[in-house]
Amino acid sequence: MAIHPVIDQVTARIAVRSERTRGDYLQRMRAAASERPARAGMACSNLAHGFAACAGEDRLAVRGLTKPGVAIISSYNDLLSAHQPLHEYPAWLKDSVREAGGVAQFAGGVPAMCDGITQGQPGMELSLFSREVIAMATGIALSHEMFDAALLLGVCDKIVPGLLIGALAFGHLPAVLVPAGPMSSGLPNKEKARIRQLYAEGRATREELLEAESASYHGPGTCTFYGTANSNQMVVEVMGLHLPGASFVPPNTPLRRALTAEAGRRVVGLARSTSLAEIVDVKAVVNGVVALLATGGSTNLTLHLPAIAAAAGIQLTWDDFADLSAVVPLMARVYPNGSADINHFQAAGGVPYLVGQLLDAGLLHPDVNTVAGPGLDRYRQEPFLSDGGLVWRDGPTESLDLAVLRPATDPFSADGGMRMLSGNLGRAVMKVSAVAAEHRVVQAPARVFTTQEAFAAAFKAGELDRDVVVVVRNQGPQANGMPELHKLTAPLGVLMDRGHRVALVTDGRMSGASGKIPAAIQLTPEAATGGPLARVRDGDIVRLDANRGSIEVFVDVAELMGRRLVDGPPHEPMGTGRELFGALRRAVGPADEGASVFGSTLTPEKFAVPVNAWK
Repeated sequence: MAIHPVIDQVTARIAVRSERTRGDYLQRMRAAASERPARAGMACSNLAHGFAACAGEDRLAVRGLTKPGVAIISSYNDLLSAHQPLHEYPAWLKDSVREAGGVAQFAGGVPAMCDGITQGQPGMELSLFSREVIAMATGIALSHEMFDAALLLGVCDKIVPGLLIGALAFGHLPAVLVPAGPMSSGLPNKEKARIRQLYAEGRATREELLEAESASYHGPGTCTFYGTANSNQMVVEVMGLHLPGASFVPPNTPLRRALTAEAGRRVVGLARSTSLAEIVDVKAVVNGVVALLATGGSTNLTLHLPAIAAAAGIQLTWDDFADLSAVVPLMARVYPNGSADINHFQAAGGVPYLVGQLLDAGLLHPDVNTVAGPGLDRYRQEPFLSDGGLVWRDGPTESLDLAVLRPATDPFSADGGMRMLSGNLGRAVMKVSAVAAEHRVVQAPARVFTTQEAFAAAFKAGELDRDVVVVVRNQGPQANGMPELHKLTAPLGVLMDRGHRVALVTDGRMSGASGKIPAAIQLTPEAATGGPLARVRDGDIVRLDANRGSIEVFVDVAELMGRRLVDGPPHEPMGTGRELFGALRRAVGPADEGASVFGSTLTPEKFAVPVNAWK
């Protein structure tokens, strides 16, 4: 099947736009590559420190300077269900690497935050920046230059992007991402959402809410809704960075252990052959965006994918997302875009079916490098255990549940359900795959808040029981680290269910849990830099139009820009470690460039007023 012309055009323009930056990146990677184990050029004192704690066969292997060295970098902790299964992985991986003729060492751990725990708490303001910390921690682990390959163990929101960004700084090395898999299905998502809304209305007790939540999140593994964690797994598998079919195999199963061990053997085979820089190219990045759109994935990836791409010298923009979304069909309905969870998606055909359909429709680039070898066709296959060994077989060619996963020729929607909005308020992202058609255009008076708590108080007081565009500003990366505002979802859902026209506009995030409420999120320029959102007042008429891709406030431009700035960003946030992240808040780039502190092209002319307007 010939590649779709729009996929081809977007890919070509990204390549042209990135010619200089990608060329510079590849030149650095070529200069760092070596034909022999990296540690072979070390002085004796340096090398001795590198194997001082090793014993037996591994000590001889590191000292011997012949076998490829493999770094294990893990986000394991036993607080988070998604990462708890990683506890046993290093021992399995060391065995399989040794079996394949290499030597593996646990090179470093990286932090892993859970947005589910920190939602609505001060710690959530550290969440986005934890991606940069993870990237730097990954860089520190690899900076010893003892290694010829890397195994990256992680799952959730900022963890996978952080691991990848850090590893791409050492992109001359091969790397395989090693997932943990989802927990078993618990309380149906529709019932969980119902209890949350009842609690928001005061019609369910805290004990009833806690019982519902603990029945939803109830064991080891990734949360089963299609949020950022599972969107990460989907995207990196289709980018060729997981073994085929590895994303959604449950933890604590023989198949999960077999796939983990195979990742160790595979990365040894990649050593000094296919590097991470060769896999993460323009075509792979486009494939990742297509997978996200085809499944109605998390809006957080509109931040993470540009940041990952930039780490590989590739300039990915929100316009690229918009143009791809217009031609990529929505093939999956997984909560919050439907009632099914990720285990239902896997049972219906999962990634192998999705990849096969998209390849046959000309919507994915087949001619890419992957950790499984050349060509994306390998990802049509799914893993099995046969006579105790791991094998791959052709995946399903028909969906086993059309309510969850549909063919590209008969999708749920003709487009990918992601909209980029622009207008006199700036640029924003809107996920419409879960928004009913009749709710995709909202025009109503604004009610402005600067905190989630102020919004909650107004809701409880009945002040929002009307048509309203809720504006929550000073939630951007420079203001307070761009926390997710997921706690707004249930009250806004209550207002919608009462028959009101309701929408949200914010420079914060809403995450992979973005649902039925039309929400213009990640608005840039953010209010804290003096962007137009900072000048919106209660009662101003605001219009969101997902069909036209516009976001506007009906105030004369001269009047709007002449208004006095009345509620600037908070004073330097303190407590819960927030004071440690001041340097990152001051250095971070805008949302449409990935909200990253690495290689930002932040310039004063991007903003309506200088960044220091509030000083």
